[in-house]
Amino acid sequence: MLQRHGAEAGQGSANFAVEARGLVKVFGDNRAVDGVDLEVRAGTVYGVLGPNGAGKTTTVRMLATLLRPDGGTARVFGHDVVKEPHVVRQLIGVTGQYASVDERLSAMENLVIFSRLLGLSRREAHRKATDLLDEFGLTEAANRPLKKFSGGMRRRLDLAASLIAQPPLIFLDEPTTGLDPRTRAQMWDTIRRLVSLGSTVLLTTQYLDEADQLADRIAVIDHGRVVAEGTADELKASVGTSSLQLQISNPEQTAEARRLVEQSLDTRSVVSTSAGKITAPMTDADRVTDLLVCLRDAGIGLSEMSVQKPTLDEVFLTITGHGDTAKNNDDEPNRPLVEEAYRQ
Repeated sequence: MLQRHGAEAGQGSANFAVEARGLVKVFGDNRAVDGVDLEVRAGTVYGVLGPNGAGKTTTVRMLATLLRPDGGTARVFGHDVVKEPHVVRQLIGVTGQYASVDERLSAMENLVIFSRLLGLSRREAHRKATDLLDEFGLTEAANRPLKKFSGGMRRRLDLAASLIAQPPLIFLDEPTTGLDPRTRAQMWDTIRRLVSLGSTVLLTTQYLDEADQLADRIAVIDHGRVVAEGTADELKASVGTSSLQLQISNPEQTAEARRLVEQSLDTRSVVSTSAGKITAPMTDADRVTDLLVCLRDAGIGLSEMSVQKPTLDEVFLTITGHGDTAKNNDDEPNRPLVEEAYRQ
């Protein structure tokens, strides 16, 4: 069921990978995160949607023990991120945390080193690196120095590195930003595969279609607060009904068709955007059958009919008032992830 900010917490921790209550983070005069509540069920993809500056990245960094909260609580698989950070770090993977890779080494060499640091034997490390390079389409570039990698290739390598330990919870902070459509689709397939194998993914994104395609539930964050939460369909339903779109075969019959649409659907909110095309809100699907019968009896033919749900774009615009989610406005001072990681 769709929840608004401030909804009551769910029961227990057994089924949740992440539970956050009233998370707060302040940078100077900027309250970057202002009382965020999240519940992420294990074995799902949870999308955190918002523009830059909304607070989603800061929220993820607190959950991943990279930043210490100034208020509130957060647990990962029941473990407090402040009191048990070392336990939490063993349960998670974070894209971007391997920013301090050696540019002179190859992708294979970097992955082998990370694997060895995590306790794998030399043989296991090589096998793991080989498998990950293949998974992310980097096999042909395996022996190429990282300084020659494109931005998209580096992003894929970051994700590959975060999966070496096969963590049960994976934080993906805008993993497909700047990727070409083909590589982006590959990343989506990888994310789906990870969940099918039992991982939980918390995904932050500015791409509305990405959240729509991947996320089981979505939290919309704006100005440091969760302003709406639910499935994609629940969020869409919260901003309006579906619309019926008709294309009249004979444009000269548009006026009569519009009259019948208004009569059959009992609405005055019918729009004719062009000759022969009619759009009307559809609050009662049963009435569409009556409409089709009326149109047939009147000798009015249709060349096309479709039902259009509200899009996540419309949801985002309605809830936040932002028409553009991709503004460059960081919600916190820029700090390398690794430098922040273990200062608590």
